[in-house]
Amino acid sequence: MSYPEPRYFGETGEHSGTFALSGREPDLSMGVGGTQVHYLATGGSTDGAYGLYRYEMGPRPGGPDPHFHRTMTESFYVLSGTIRLYNGDKWADGRPGDFLFLPEGGVHAFKNESGEPATMLILFTPGAPRESYFEELAEIATTGRQLSPEEWTELYLRHDQYMV
Repeated sequence: MSYPEPRYFGETGEHSGTFALSGREPDLSMGVGGTQVHYLATGGSTDGAYGLYRYEMGPRPGGPDPHFHRTMTESFYVLSGTIRLYNGDKWADGRPGDFLFLPEGGVHAFKNESGEPATMLILFTPGAPRESYFEELAEIATTGRQLSPEEWTELYLRHDQYMV
């Protein structure tokens, strides 16, 4: 393993850091009393390097069924509460400090079944435009719109999500 090729060629560095300070409103709400998503760093804001999201799940049961991605890795780091994490082989109760990494093609899922709020960080590499996926799911949840199996398949394919 070696360092990647340089992406910055200046001599003095840049004053270009960005803050995502705590206490700000979430960027996205997924249904009433549901998940709140904070876009800490998007693929767009990191020039495609990664996407990092703070995912605050409400006490209602929720989370995606097993799936995988062809174009990106995904990692989960539990900050608070208990989140059921699936690594493609078995489920485990993820608690604060627990971490799960999935390479491209790694089957995974997560669920909050605890009845209590739970929060985690989700990291995608490279930085894919996952915000549009989360925003479509929020719109579906908020409006109560019902998708046909074909519409779900099309939505998933558009967002590199392959359900198993």
